[in-house]
Amino acid sequence: MERRRFLRASIITGTVAGIAPYLSNASVNNDLQRKSKQEFYELREYTFTNAAQQQLVEDYFQKAAIPALNRLGSKHIGVFREQDAKGQPRLFVVVPFASLETFKNMRDLLQTDKAYQQAADAYLNATVKSPAYARIQSSLLRAFPSIPVMEVPEKKQRLFELRRYESHSELAHQKKIKMFGEGGEIETFRRVGLHPVFFGEALIGERLPNLTYMIVFEDMAEHDKNWKAFSADPEWVKIKDMPEYANTVTTITRTFLLPTEFSQI
Repeated sequence: MERRRFLRASIITGTVAGIAPYLSNASVNNDLQRKSKQEFYELREYTFTNAAQQQLVEDYFQKAAIPALNRLGSKHIGVFREQDAKGQPRLFVVVPFASLETFKNMRDLLQTDKAYQQAADAYLNATVKSPAYARIQSSLLRAFPSIPVMEVPEKKQRLFELRRYESHSELAHQKKIKMFGEGGEIETFRRVGLHPVFFGEALIGERLPNLTYMIVFEDMAEHDKNWKAFSADPEWVKIKDMPEYANTVTTITRTFLLPTEFSQI
């Protein structure tokens, strides 16, 4: 009897030991697959001194940049005007890239694209006395593992909210990213109607460390209703009270955006 028990235990132990490397490899492979699907986003913010500059830049994106970037593989480019701006509205542009390689090669490829160069002539050759813009600020974002690709909303009446969360340290920043993903905050967003477009960690840009995300609503009434539901959600209350996620964000900047007529988001 004891011998049979010993043999049975040995077989079970040997079987588990035999498949363990495959289970481990499968886990690693799944993680690598998720990471390989992570998009990168360039987020640009244009500021203008007058309406003529804004019109020039909008024409540039509609007639030159978007068609050329589409040819290079970036299929969902968002161009948004700042809502309720004080003075000349800023223009926000989101360009998705499948990899860092495609981002790195983008400018060189645009320089060899004759159709782009022709369509972009007025923008590219703006003079020092009549510049195309006052300033461009740009950030490079890496999509969260928990939402690795952009979720393009249905084209209808929409209001977008762009949020940037700054942290006091890199460790706090990483904890906040974990809170959104593994902690379940993004799933709570979905449940209460805070519809994600993208979530990105800033790799290069201003006010680091920070993360930036975009969510979409039909209108401000839905925005207010769904954020109120989020604040009262039991799962969110539970998550935000966890000690490991305390004090991870120091500054929140939010901007309401309206898509231009030619925006692909």
